[in-house]
This record gives sequence, C-alpha cells and structure tokens, in this order.
Amino acid sequence: MSTPLSDVTSDSSAAAHAGLRLLAIHAHPDDESSKGAATMARYADEGCEVMVLTCTGGERGSILNPQMDRPGVAEHMHEIRIEEMAQAAEILGVQHRWLGYIDSGLPEGDPLPPLPEECFALADTAEATAKVVAVIREFRPHVIITYDENGGYPHPDHIKTHAVSMRAWDVSGDPDYRPDLGTPWTVQKLYYTHGFIRRRFELLARAEEERGNVTASSVLERWNDVPDIMPRVTTQIACAPWFARRDAALRAHATQIDPDGPFFAVATDIQENVWPTEEFELAASRVETTVPEDDLFAGVVPD
Repeated sequence: MSTPLSDVTSDSSAAAHAGLRLLAIHAHPDDESSKGAATMARYADEGCEVMVLTCTGGERGSILNPQMDRPGVAEHMHEIRIEEMAQAAEILGVQHRWLGYIDSGLPEGDPLPPLPEECFALADTAEATAKVVAVIREFRPHVIITYDENGGYPHPDHIKTHAVSMRAWDVSGDPDYRPDLGTPWTVQKLYYTHGFIRRRFELLARAEEERGNVTASSVLERWNDVPDIMPRVTTQIACAPWFARRDAALRAHATQIDPDGPFFAVATDIQENVWPTEEFELAASRVETTVPEDDLFAGVVPD
C-alpha cells in the first residue's frame, strides 16, 4: 500500500533517508495512527526502517465506535486490538513490537479510582526501561519519537511511556548498563510528538465554515481549551500526501475510532491544503542541528 513519492519527497531526500531507523514509542494500539502516522508512512516510503513499540495491549479501551458495540467485542477486546494493530502497521508500512504491559485504563470520577493492579502505570519503571532498552539495542534507531512530560494528554500510560522512554534514552548507550541486554546503542535524537495544535484546529474549522460545513466547526470546538503547544514545536514534517494512509490506519482501529467522529470531521483535501505538516519537538539531541527543522533526521550521522 505504498504512496508514490510525491513532490514532497525528492529522489535526493529518499536516498538520504535510506538505511536510517526511526522508533516510535506509544502507549496503546491506535496512538501510532493518531500521532505522527503520516510522518512515519513518509519515512517508510523513503527507505527508512520504522518501528512502532506499543507499551500496552489496550485491553481497557472503551468501544468508541458505535458500529463495533455488539455482542462479543468487549469480551475479546485484547485479541481484536492485536488484529487492529497488525492491520494499521501494514497500512503504514512499519514494523511493530509489543512491550507486553496491561492497559491502565483512564481513571474517571471525583475522587479518581485507584489504578488496577498489574497495569503499566504501576509497573516498575526500571524493569520497563530495561525492556525498552532491549528493543533499542536490537533495532538501533537513530531517532526516537515519544510523548512529552504530560503524556500529550494526562493518561497514566502516556505519562509512564514518557518516563520510560527518557530513561531508555539515557542508558541504552551506556556499556555499564545491563550488558546482558545487547550491544550498547546511542540514539542520536529524541522527539516529542505534538498532535493537538490549537491553531491547526482553528484554521481547519475556519476552512470548513467557508465551505459551508458548520458541523465540522462545532466538532472542533472541543479543542478550544487545549493549551497552545505550538511555541514548543521545533520540527514540522511535510506529509500531506500520506494523510490518506494515516486515515486508513486510524480506521483499522475499528473499536476505538468512529469513522463518523472528530478525527474525520475535516475533509482530507482541506487538511492537505490548510495544514500539510505534522509537528514535533526536539527534546534531546546528541548531534548538531538547527531549529526550526523540516526533517527528523537533520544532523543524524548514518552508521
């Protein structure tokens, strides 16, 4: 399901990226498709090896698509989400690994209920870090994508993913850290993915209003209270030709993604024209680069 290389991807950029490796660390199946998916699909088409590492199985995900709210689905959520993740990975053209932890669920209520036993958020951070380091030393990524200190949004599994990713970044190249986990590998750059850009939603809503679609505008109002994260963005990746692949990967997560829901409130062609990029924040780098960037691999030294 490859997208032909477009004007966005020149022969020279594809050649420059061939052989490079990108690891995206996510909390649940579907996170990879809603956060930076078009960027991953672009790099995969340009010859990069791209891997998604999913920390939990998404077992406690609610059925958010009314079409999937039918007998037997909830009882087999774990198995279904494994199948959904495999389909999404194939669509995006990426490799996939499971870290093996149990979904913590999103606590709701006042006061918040305790987290369930044996969930990822309560897992030993040192143990989880070691598992991530083992993947890093095997895959040897030049660049890692993960979440910021708030998890992108304050889900306990997202926050845990941040904590584990940052520790793994620190120790994966240290020869004194767990030599039993493989040959040390030093990752060159680490990014936070930022999908909830308030200015983006504002511009998309305005474009839909101009087209006469007031419904989309009202759907996007849910993001009005999102903090303005744009000042933290250092890197914008042009990936509009891959938005269709992103959307197909989202739809593959049929239990979690309503095809009539907010992810699809704005027509793809409007998104391609109004906001043709995905946003990232360079959180740490061991190589020289200059921001703003238009390439996650800027400054990376191939091995």
